[in-house]
Amino acid sequence: MTTERDDILDLLHKHRDLFRYTVQGLSDEQAATTPTASALCLGGLVKHVTAVEKNWADFVVEGAASQPDVDWATIDWSNPPAFVLEHQNGFRMTEGETLAGLLTAYDEVAEATDALLGNPDLDLDLRQPLPVAPWFEPGGAWSARRVFLHIVAETAQHAGHADIIRETIDGQKSMG
Repeated sequence: MTTERDDILDLLHKHRDLFRYTVQGLSDEQAATTPTASALCLGGLVKHVTAVEKNWADFVVEGAASQPDVDWATIDWSNPPAFVLEHQNGFRMTEGETLAGLLTAYDEVAEATDALLGNPDLDLDLRQPLPVAPWFEPGGAWSARRVFLHIVAETAQHAGHADIIRETIDGQKSMG
């Protein structure tokens, strides 16, 4: 018999494994390439999924305090502020980054998330108010459970993106 936490961890591990399988055996050059119409690269996806998982795990513990307050409506997109450029760099490999280094960071974040979810003292019903952003409902709050399910969904979605990019590079598929 498994617990809800075990089920969430199992699902998260399966999607992480598919995601990692997609990037196995690639050179740094291949991981940085953008062979599709998308601006996404495999190394950038690893980097993004790592950041998303870390940010949401931090949210479970710290709430919206871990998220910046941003007035998205006032951003000058022709001359974006530094945090927007940092966000954009979160989807690509920058100079000096390696796929191995990005995967090591991903493993560290995954280990911390697993420990947080496995902590029996963490109440999965604990709710935190969402940060103010146009993609969240005003005044909304998510439970820790909802956050962990969101991490699973993000990982699965980006594993699918990664699979398409990898298949474009050399024909390898995660499944099928």
